[in-house]
Amino acid sequence: MPVCFDIGGTNIRSGWPDQDGIVQIAGKRPTPGDSLDGFLTAMVEMVQEAPAAQRDYVAISIAGFADPKTGALTIANIPCLKGENLSGLLEARVNVPVIVANDADCLALAEAYAGAAKGAQNVFAIVLGTGVGGGMVINGDIVTGFGGISGEWGHGPVVDPTAGGMVEHMGYFQCGCGQKGCLDTVGGARGMENVHKALHQAELGAEDILNAWRQGDAAATRTIEACTEMVARVLSTFVNALGPESVPVGGGLAHANDLIAEIDRRVRTMVLNTYDHPLVVPAHHVKNAGLVGAAYLRPNQMRGVA
Repeated sequence: MPVCFDIGGTNIRSGWPDQDGIVQIAGKRPTPGDSLDGFLTAMVEMVQEAPAAQRDYVAISIAGFADPKTGALTIANIPCLKGENLSGLLEARVNVPVIVANDADCLALAEAYAGAAKGAQNVFAIVLGTGVGGGMVINGDIVTGFGGISGEWGHGPVVDPTAGGMVEHMGYFQCGCGQKGCLDTVGGARGMENVHKALHQAELGAEDILNAWRQGDAAATRTIEACTEMVARVLSTFVNALGPESVPVGGGLAHANDLIAEIDRRVRTMVLNTYDHPLVVPAHHVKNAGLVGAAYLRPNQMRGVA
């Protein structure tokens, strides 16, 4: 059985699976973001705190990408890990196999095996948080792309800034990846705020926009309609390409069931297949998706990186 980790820029959380595959948070420490030695020391100590029966291997969910060939991490919020082979470095210290996977991939695993998509073979889990991300499970396994990157449907200059003619041309927003016109700039919470400002010349937080929409505010309704249309248009192409049985939604907007239902309604009118059930649904594991998903990483399926 594994010791599971969910590593973010603020905290490292650890735990291990129960008989149902659910992982509760057993340990939590601040992330030593600027010290590689401090980071590895904290990880070793947290591994040693786990029961001996849970130390067969270490499974890590992290907000970054590990190159499948070299193990080198591409990561923005933990400076000491940039370019480092975390799996190799930690393996040398704990003497058990170490697997590292992207956090969105772990969300997909969590939902496919123990969540909203339980039993489905093909799952495309999406993250609607500050930005937009995603991970894929195909035939029960996560898909690891070239350089460790896959499922990143939020990036690429594909957005229609008129939302299919629904609004006047809003222009293209600069994305952190270097492109303009990425879904990441209009699809998540930050994107919702971008769209609202472009349409109404007013700054409003995402939660305030959602609440105003629920109360029938005309400006907020226009913003939500434009955002959900743009998300649905891009998502429909991924649904047609990947053929998922379920699209669970994680991230900061996962609590907005009405928003997710609106995206689902639009997507199902755009795809080739006929879904007689909701396709885009709230994820079951939002707060601990990384830990739960990490529990389903297997060292005999992949080594070092996932």
